[in-house]
Amino acid sequence: MRIAVYAFDGITMFHLAAPLMVFGELDRLGLSTDWQTQLWSNRAGSVRTAEGYQIGEIAGPDTIDLADIVIVPSWPLSLAPISEELSFRITTAHARGAVIVGLCLGAFAIVDAGLLDGRSAVTHWEMIPQLVDRRVGIQVDPSVLYIDHGDVITSAGTAAAIDACLHVIRKHLGSAIATQVARGLVVAPHREGGQAQYIDRPLASHATDTTIGTVLDWALVRLDETLSVDRLARQARMSRRSFVRHFHRATGTTPARWVLERRLHEARILLETTGGSIDEIATACGFGSSVTFRQNFVSAFATSPTGYRRRFRTP
Repeated sequence: MRIAVYAFDGITMFHLAAPLMVFGELDRLGLSTDWQTQLWSNRAGSVRTAEGYQIGEIAGPDTIDLADIVIVPSWPLSLAPISEELSFRITTAHARGAVIVGLCLGAFAIVDAGLLDGRSAVTHWEMIPQLVDRRVGIQVDPSVLYIDHGDVITSAGTAAAIDACLHVIRKHLGSAIATQVARGLVVAPHREGGQAQYIDRPLASHATDTTIGTVLDWALVRLDETLSVDRLARQARMSRRSFVRHFHRATGTTPARWVLERRLHEARILLETTGGSIDEIATACGFGSSVTFRQNFVSAFATSPTGYRRRFRTP
C-alpha cells in the first residue's frame, strides 16, 4: 500500500505526524512491511512547519501518481481555495482509483476538488460553518469523527485524524492489527461518539427589548420550574401571540427553544463541575425526568450526560 501525504509550508507538526505515526507503527511492530508512506508537496525539497522547523526530503507531486491512498492532513488556516494544479492532481488520482483522505481542515481541499459534491463530509467543529458555505450541495455532519464513502474519507478535528487512519488500517488489514497499532500508540482502537459535544453552541443573544430582557432574567433563576410559553407571556404582561412575536424579534429564537438551550447549557456546567446525580441535575435544570433529560442531551450533543461527564468533569 503506497500512501502519499501532502505537506505544505505552515502545516503543524501534529497534523503531519499523525498519519506518519499511525501507518509507521505497522512497520515498527512488524505487522506489515508493504505499507510505504511518503511526504510530497507542490515541489520537491522542503517545507517549514507552523512551529518553525524545516522538514527536508519532501518528494515532488509526481509521487501522487503511484499512490493507493492520497492524504491531505490539514489545510492553511486562511482556508485558501485549492490551486488548479493540486486539484487536478487529486482528481486524477481519484479517477484512477486512489482513495482520497482529507484529515481535519484537509476536508476543504477535498471539497474544493469537487469529490464530495452531493455527499457528506466532516471537519474540525470550529470550521463547520465555513465548510457548509464552501460549496453548494455539501452536507456536513458534526456528530461523527470520520466519514468513509469508500473512495473519499474526511475526518473531524486534530486527534480524529488518528481515528481515521486506524479506520483505514482496520478496513484493509482487519480489526486485530488495528487494535495492535492502537495499543502500540496507547490510544483507543475505536472511540465512541463524535465531536458534537465539543462544539461551543452560542446561546441566543440577550434580548434588546427591555420587557423581554426582564423576562429572560426572571426565567434564568427559575430553570427548575415549569416555564411554559403562557407563563412567560403572563410575566411579560402580554398575550401569548404578542409575546411570541416580540420574543422572536428580540432573541431570534422561540421561547421553547431558548428555555431548552438554557437548560442544556446549565446541565453541561453541572455535569462538568458538580458530583450531582443525573436525576438531580435533570431536576435542577427543569427537565421532567432523567429520561427526558437524556433524550434532549443526546439529541443536542451526540453523547449521553454520563459520557459527557466522564470526558469533561473537572475534579
